[in-house]
Amino acid sequence: MEKTENQINIELKEDVASGVYSNLAIITHSNAEFVCDFVQMLPGLPKAQVKSRIIMTPQNAKRLMRALIENIQKYEQNMGVINDGDLPGTPTMNFGTPTTQA
Repeated sequence: MEKTENQINIELKEDVASGVYSNLAIITHSNAEFVCDFVQMLPGLPKAQVKSRIIMTPQNAKRLMRALIENIQKYEQNMGVINDGDLPGTPTMNFGTPTTQA
């Protein structure tokens, strides 16, 4: 395999490879950055916990959006349409900045 000039070597450390479970994402932004908080909400507990926070430039946020769209389309072609109906009991949260939930 030939190396291209734009090829990068990405390291995935063992402690990161296991991942973090999240069932709610809260996205806020400013003119300079997007902040994605990945939250874990557990049944019967009134308090949810942010498990991971990713901060990125608007350009990288847009690249992420495009990559997610492409991967969801591929997934649905192979596995069927994902039911994205509103989940009952999902709280609305606002931290004083424009917010989107996923």
